Amino acid sequence: MARTGITLERLTRTAAELADEDGFANLTVSAVARRLGVKDPSLYAHIRNARDLKARVALLALEEMADSAAAALAGRAGKDALVAFANAYRDYATTYPGRYAAAQFELDTQTAAGSAAPRHAEMTRAILRGYDLPEPAQTDAVRFLHSAFHGYVSLETAGGFSHTPRASDASWDWLLSTLDFALRNRPPA
Repeated sequence: MARTGITLERLTRTAAELADEDGFANLTVSAVARRLGVKDPSLYAHIRNARDLKARVALLALEEMADSAAAALAGRAGKDALVAFANAYRDYATTYPGRYAAAQFELDTQTAAGSAAPRHAEMTRAILRGYDLPEPAQTDAVRFLHSAFHGYVSLETAGGFSHTPRASDASWDWLLSTLDFALRNRPPA
């Protein structure tokens, strides 16, 4: 029987908060139980194991990121859409570093298909319509953009740019302009 006051949603949100504070890699069932003021076994009425806990945080993160990106994209097209999407992605990663790391967690195929993960690809493809990319170039461009965003954000949040005098925002803007230019001026197939 589930302990009064502990719901799956509360447990997941608490785990997400802990991931942001201590790092997703350090997230444990015991840490969540301590934060909730219960013993570890109390949580197993809601989750199967630590992997299930991490998957639930990943699902929450994917949903939050998709909602944020969708709100940022509303009414935008072309480079404006590209920049809005990228900034939503970056802002989420810097505001919620543990959840962002959770969004990279490998989900099983069935769970991933039922998550917000496909929304991310759909939104990216919607942005790319403004660049008139046929397949397979569109799939390549989805991978290109996500790799660029993830690579930059991962390096930035790990402190990789702190040793240079140029502001990381300036480099981010340069990256986005370069991505836009590359998409508009791609080489022929």
